[in-house]
Formats: sequence, structure tokens, C-alpha cells
Amino acid sequence: MKVIAIEHPHQFNADEFPPLAIALGFFDGVHKGHQTVITNAVDAAKSSGMSSGVMTFDPHPSTVLGKNVKHVRYITPIQDKIALMEKFNVEYLFIIHFTKEFASLLPQEFVDDYLINLNVRHVVAGFDYTYGRYGKGNMETLPLYSKGRFTQTIVEKQTLEEDKVSSTRIRNTLEVGNFTEFYHLAGRFYTTRGIVIHGEKRGRKLGFPTANIEVSDNYLFPATGVYAVRIYIQGSWYDGVCNVGYKPTFHEKRPEHPSVEVHMLSYNGDVYGEEAEIEWHKRLRSERKFNGLEELVKQIDADKAEAQAYFLLQR
Repeated sequence: MKVIAIEHPHQFNADEFPPLAIALGFFDGVHKGHQTVITNAVDAAKSSGMSSGVMTFDPHPSTVLGKNVKHVRYITPIQDKIALMEKFNVEYLFIIHFTKEFASLLPQEFVDDYLINLNVRHVVAGFDYTYGRYGKGNMETLPLYSKGRFTQTIVEKQTLEEDKVSSTRIRNTLEVGNFTEFYHLAGRFYTTRGIVIHGEKRGRKLGFPTANIEVSDNYLFPATGVYAVRIYIQGSWYDGVCNVGYKPTFHEKRPEHPSVEVHMLSYNGDVYGEEAEIEWHKRLRSERKFNGLEELVKQIDADKAEAQAYFLLQR
């Protein structure tokens, strides 16, 4: 897959690209609705002898156009989005740097500069996709702006249990740590990446050594609590139990940021400085304060047993 980062105004022309069937969208979460749009574009490319493409944007438009929005946490930060697009056999991924200047393009200017001038011959997007200044362009008006120079497919609303599959719906599931529902909506497990850093080392003293993961603040964080997870580190996957939270048993004053600590059920090596990927499976319980170490250790043993039982059932 070729990844092409574009700054506005760009200098590309149609001769630099093969004829493209392209999917348009922000695609945060790359959920089942997004996947339908992307696979439609890939299938259209195959059936007509074109190359497949996806056009997305970075950063989130709200950080550029929203009032008092300085930072957005993503379901899929851009590097994760790139990796997911490759799995769908997308051949060209265009990442448009979203700026106020880009956002001010008229719908006709967007079509001319970012579709026709990139040799797009077929467009696939969801029924609610908009483009151009104030989002005045939509899929219904796209034929007017294309002037017959490309065709289009409109993907209708995708639903599960009669509700729309959307990034907002997925964000709501993460806010309560419902990774079963996330899998239902996305067809995959939620993943986050980070570096193993030195923590308080309290878990090792209690007999439960943990990998303290410094997760990028680009990720949308799940609710505090204890989770059954898998962790990919040093080239292998391991089952584990992850605590996300502020450790109220040990901290009278709540820290500024929650910690992410993974106890691997079958590994106890040195992983400091390693990059780790956490695959979130199931929320086991909420975070709570314990009346002493004995009560805490007993609960951790129970968490481990529940996680082991969960993964045994998955195999």
C-alpha cells in the first residue's frame, strides 16, 4: 500500500496516479460501517480494472474548526489506521492534512482538486458524507460537481440492533469499558500501543509483577477497571490481566493520569523499554479501594482466575 501525505494546496495531477476507485471518510474506529465503505471501493476497483484507494484526514476536523478543542483522543490514531487499511488490501491511502485553508474549499474546488486531479474515477462514501466549506457538498450533489467525470456508490446507513454503527457509538462503549460490544461493532478487538516504563514496582513485591505501559494520549482511554487482555511484546502474544486506574488503595491523592499495568499470566522477563500492544477483551470489574494488602492480593488472585477461564473458553 502506498501512503501519500498531502498538504493543501497540493501539486499532484491525474497523470501521477492510475484510475482510482476511492473511499472517502474520516474512518475513526474503522468499524463495520466504515469497512463496508472501504470494501465497496476495493471491490469496485477489482471489477473495473482500477486501483483501490482511501482518502482520510488528519488531525480530526474538530481540533481545527471546533471552539476550545485542543486535543482529541482517537479510537484509531493515524498509524493504527494505516495498518488497518493495509489489511483491507487498499492500494493507495491519501492522508490529507486538515487545515482551515483546506476546510474553506468550495465543494466544486474539493471535487476538482482532490478527486479529479488525483485521477479518481469512482467514489464510495456513506450516505451522510459531506465535503467542502461548511459541509455543503454531499453525496446527492456529487454528480452535479463531477460533471460526469466519475461515478459513485452511496453506502446506506449500517445498523446493528436497529441502531447506527458509528464512531460515536463505539466511543460510548469504550467509556464504560464494554469491549464485547466494541468487538460486535468493529469485528475486531480494540488495541492500544505504548512503551513499557518503570512504575512503582509494587506489583512485583506482592507477587504479581506488571508491565507498566505508557500509552499515547492519542488513544481514547477505556473506563478505569480491571480487564482480561492479551499483550504483544518481544514478538509473542501473552494472556494477561490489566488494571487501568489510579490505585486508590495506595494513593490518598488521585494522580493526574491513570496507570495501565499488565500482569502477564505466563511470562516474567525484563520488558522495560519495549513497545507493547494491548488487545482488550473483557472488563472484569471496576476499580476499588481495598482494606489492606491481604484483601487486594485475594482479589488479584480472583481476577487472574477469571481471566484464565475467559481465555480458556476462547480457545
